[in-house]
Amino acid sequence: MRLIFAGTPAVALPALDTIAASGHELVAVVTRPDAPAGRGRGLVRSPVGAWADERGIEVLTPQRPREPEFQNRLRELDVDCVPVVAYGALVPPDALAIPRFGWINLHFSLLPAWRGAAPVQQAVLHGDELTGASVFQLEEGLDTGPVFGTVTDLIRPTDTSGDLLERLAHSGAGLLVAVLDALAAGTARAVPQPADGISHAPKLTAADGEVRWSDPAFAVDRRIRACTPAPGAWTTFRGDRVKLGPVRPVADGPELKPGELLVERGRVLAGTATTPVTLGEVRAAGKRAMPATDWARGVRVATGELFA
Repeated sequence: MRLIFAGTPAVALPALDTIAASGHELVAVVTRPDAPAGRGRGLVRSPVGAWADERGIEVLTPQRPREPEFQNRLRELDVDCVPVVAYGALVPPDALAIPRFGWINLHFSLLPAWRGAAPVQQAVLHGDELTGASVFQLEEGLDTGPVFGTVTDLIRPTDTSGDLLERLAHSGAGLLVAVLDALAAGTARAVPQPADGISHAPKLTAADGEVRWSDPAFAVDRRIRACTPAPGAWTTFRGDRVKLGPVRPVADGPELKPGELLVERGRVLAGTATTPVTLGEVRAAGKRAMPATDWARGVRVATGELFA
């Protein structure tokens, strides 16, 4: 089939690589416009746009998919389908109707669970044990279209959002191409999503990354893993913000107040509402990330000091 791929961040690249090797004809990509990045705030191409540039594939960067110029180009390219992975813009019905098979979206949850922008982060934050990816027909509603197929994955006790998303990006890429193959063969069948089991996954903000030491240890652990690598978990120490990497709950640790720090041989503990957690990496403002033991030695943590 003739395809245009719609996507923006690096998580979309495994799907692009798989489509490029599949035998389908990729004639263009659609991605978000170049955006300021880095210290100089210069305009930077999205990872999907850069991937296409390197291969001489046309890159379309409409501010909004409703723009007449974009839709006219979509018609001119005469494609069969637009597969989508993390494009980042709402597609209006008139644009959805242009390709023969519409737009099909790879979403990183088992729909109708976790519809929205941050399905992997919310699954980790809420302690889900099972997740996966779904390919569905894009329609006007938010992740509401009928589903062509799914793959599943267990969420491991140490998984960060980044770990889980990387696995799903690769397994979902295979699913996406399988659905494209089925559409080409005329064997694809989409099933409406059930009316129950719906949950929503709003994007996590920097405020969501603040560790709540008054939560139990399991909730502290989940929050930090859910916010790793983005938006990043953090707390304050001596009035300054420090970023935290994943921690490990300690079932038999000493009794500590929420946020209380204890430096022991080979580890640094922080108290929660239940048992303490062992800190992993700590990154103070303007500093590189380092093991918690090195950080504690450098700042000379005093007995009874607290994370706020």
